[in-house]
Amino acid sequence: MDLQDSVVIVTGSSSGVGAACARQLAEQGCHVVVNYAHNEDGARQTAAACTAWGVEVEVVRADVAEDEDCLRLAAAAEAKWGRLDGLVNNAGITKFCDHSDLDGLSMDDFLRVYAVNAVGPYQMARAAAPLMRRGGCGSIVNVASIAGMMGIGSSMAYAASKGALITLGLSLARVLGPEIRVNTVCPGFIQGDWLMQGMGPELYARTKAHFEKNAPLNMTMTADLVSEAILYFIAAAAGVTGETLILDGGHHLQQMPLSRR
Repeated sequence: MDLQDSVVIVTGSSSGVGAACARQLAEQGCHVVVNYAHNEDGARQTAAACTAWGVEVEVVRADVAEDEDCLRLAAAAEAKWGRLDGLVNNAGITKFCDHSDLDGLSMDDFLRVYAVNAVGPYQMARAAAPLMRRGGCGSIVNVASIAGMMGIGSSMAYAASKGALITLGLSLARVLGPEIRVNTVCPGFIQGDWLMQGMGPELYARTKAHFEKNAPLNMTMTADLVSEAILYFIAAAAGVTGETLILDGGHHLQQMPLSRR
């Protein structure tokens, strides 16, 4: 797909991977729908960075757990550009909770995490598909996590929701072709404020060092590295659908990571 003058929605693009993805899309000449649920300042900063590349940007406040909000996101792209070429399902939440603390998560915690991390991408794909099909082609990239493959991460609810998202990507790939390709990226440890704030500085530093020591590539991910893989699926992988790509420097080939204790 030629990204020049194409249109892509990036959910959760006020910071982190979503913001990096929006910026990299704009650098390639792509118009972007920047989405946020709470961080309006961050979304405006992302939008400013995108418009600096000479593209058009629409900023939309929406909670992907709400179906009406997902429909509004797709409608915003249609109203402004009359087309939609790509969707990055990046929005996600968690509740940090040690996996050994079985009393630390309630049913409401699970339902809220699932609503954003698994149901949200489904609703966004459903809202975006008619507009993509009208254009004859499109690409959806889901941002899952290595947690969904290995049962690790910030909480059991998070890991389970990302496992569901991986499976969702396979199902969507089967039914949305031939016009729409659907692929999934599964990052490991991503450097940044989200994990730093959730884990605390000491555990963050210890976990990061562990991953970097034990991964074959001696590295952890950055938002920009994850975004580069997303752009590959959107722009370059014309013959690829239903794939799940692990991005963790090869750490999944090694021993299981440290527990929080």
